[in-house]
Amino acid sequence: MREEDPPPLRRQEPLPDQQPKPLLEDPEAARRLAALLTSPSYREADSDFDFLNSDAARGPRLELDYLKAETLLRQHGVTDSIVVFGSTRIAEPQAAQARLAEAQAFAAAHPDDPEAARRARVAERLAEKAHYYDVAREFGRIVGACCELPDGRRLAIVTGGGPGVMEAANRGAYDVGAPTVGLNISLPHEQFPNPYVTPELCFRFHYFAMRKLHFVLRARALVAFPGGYGTLDELFETLTLAQTRVMKPLPIVLVGEKWWRRVFDTDFLVEEGVIAPEDQALFSYAETAGEIWENILRWRQKAGGPLL
Repeated sequence: MREEDPPPLRRQEPLPDQQPKPLLEDPEAARRLAALLTSPSYREADSDFDFLNSDAARGPRLELDYLKAETLLRQHGVTDSIVVFGSTRIAEPQAAQARLAEAQAFAAAHPDDPEAARRARVAERLAEKAHYYDVAREFGRIVGACCELPDGRRLAIVTGGGPGVMEAANRGAYDVGAPTVGLNISLPHEQFPNPYVTPELCFRFHYFAMRKLHFVLRARALVAFPGGYGTLDELFETLTLAQTRVMKPLPIVLVGEKWWRRVFDTDFLVEEGVIAPEDQALFSYAETAGEIWENILRWRQKAGGPLL
């Protein structure tokens, strides 16, 4: 080999550490070496799952929880989002009617069972709210049809990735061939993402904090349908961020004015002095998919930053 030639990829003569200590030098060397190679401390950190799941590694886990979704969202060009929340229990109308019929039949067969009667009443109320599934699906179609924004930006529906209203919004975007995002969370029980999320944009987070961050990081609007604790959690957190201006205010639309006014009475909160009158302007009400979209566009125009 000439001096000017680059060295080969593999050494022709092994280095001393490429061979274990000879048994002739120490008969116990092989046993000791085996103990070293199988010791948890010898595992590379990114392959040591016990270490990665330890309390000490919580910081890197938080970072990875954020980084994976951020990297893939960027790779797929998702720059803007409209976040949709709502109950997992609000099914599409046909399914809601089938569940209602089943609950009513069971209650009729067990007239002395108060729990059966309660379940029938709940099924009836959920059937009354099933039209919100159609509203959310239509809204998903509207947003999906506008997914390609100027300057190479891309708008996507973002939900928690579950059933009910979230499924409907993802499904609407899916109907028109638009990318749609689902942010699932690891829970103690088995769960499944709804089948209408774009496979490359379906995420499962370990930490609620990182999931919440990704909900608002690209959000251009928040739409809240009737829902339970999860919906209320995300709504009130966003309202607080907007109220305190920790986050720039954004259009927040509550779908179903009658329902929301019963859930929380902002007139009462103002009269009690716990919020200011101007805080009532942080959100608006809508009933239809078209009204939701109009409210968002109108808010953006007044704020001097059109969505499209």
